[in-house]
Amino acid sequence: MPAALKAFPEDVLLESGVEPDWVRFGLGLPGRILSHLPESADAVDPSFVLTEHGNAECFHLSYSDGTRFVVDGAARRVWGTYQAPLTADDLATYFLGPVMGFLLRKRHVTSLHASCVEICGQGVAFSGDAGFGKSTTAAALALRGYPVLSEDIVPLKLQEEDIRAVPGYPRICLWPDSVANLLGSAQALPQLTAVWEKRYLALDGNRAKFSGEEIRLGAIYIFGHRSGEGNAPVVQPMSAREALLDLVKNTYMNWLLDREQRALEFDFLSRLVVRVPVRRITPHTDPKKIPELCNLIVSDAQTLLGKK
Repeated sequence: MPAALKAFPEDVLLESGVEPDWVRFGLGLPGRILSHLPESADAVDPSFVLTEHGNAECFHLSYSDGTRFVVDGAARRVWGTYQAPLTADDLATYFLGPVMGFLLRKRHVTSLHASCVEICGQGVAFSGDAGFGKSTTAAALALRGYPVLSEDIVPLKLQEEDIRAVPGYPRICLWPDSVANLLGSAQALPQLTAVWEKRYLALDGNRAKFSGEEIRLGAIYIFGHRSGEGNAPVVQPMSAREALLDLVKNTYMNWLLDREQRALEFDFLSRLVVRVPVRRITPHTDPKKIPELCNLIVSDAQTLLGKK
């Protein structure tokens, strides 16, 4: 596995091609649907069905575009397949995104649905609902020279008194309009795959850098709805209670949790909000205000982290 993936489980075996024996056996066991996420009018993601087989011997992740993954009960073996016109690049995109999020969740690793950049040697995470500008902001900061730790999934762990953010994969995925806002043209960055509209900013040390070591999480900014008001972008403090309620909603694949797991995650997040400052940020509706948003975040984060 490439060094850049060391943040994620290192002992995962990914297979493709003909179904292995363990997959055929697992899929032959009785199944029950755990989740069915249909396509929505305002989203382009395919519908998704998660099925558990046997007594959690394996899990089947099936997408309406023909991509399928089977994960064993220990979350250590994965088999994947795809249909034309999709390619192995599409399979890899799924694996590095939602499938890896599923593996982390099955291993009881709390992960924020967030992006994370390094400022003053500490992790600064951007959380919030999809489409609120987390990845675009991380990319804008990356283009200013700030290393990026992770995009979309930020695994967390408690180490002594610190919450640590764990790095992900060295790229940021962006919709074409975000690329145009940042670089002047929607074609300024390569496509993720030949059949997917999204593009990516490589964190390869050329235009932007990757932060490949886990670091202390120093601050979290929860992105709210954009505003056209003159005072936006604006950042506001949040109480520990407010922050906890928002973070509970913004952990990755939290719909998979049973009651006991939800209680354990609630306890972890309760520790997080007393150790890490959480702020509410309201971006402006005008993309021309992105530089101003970046200035605000950097200035505020430097104050929070005690550095100027």
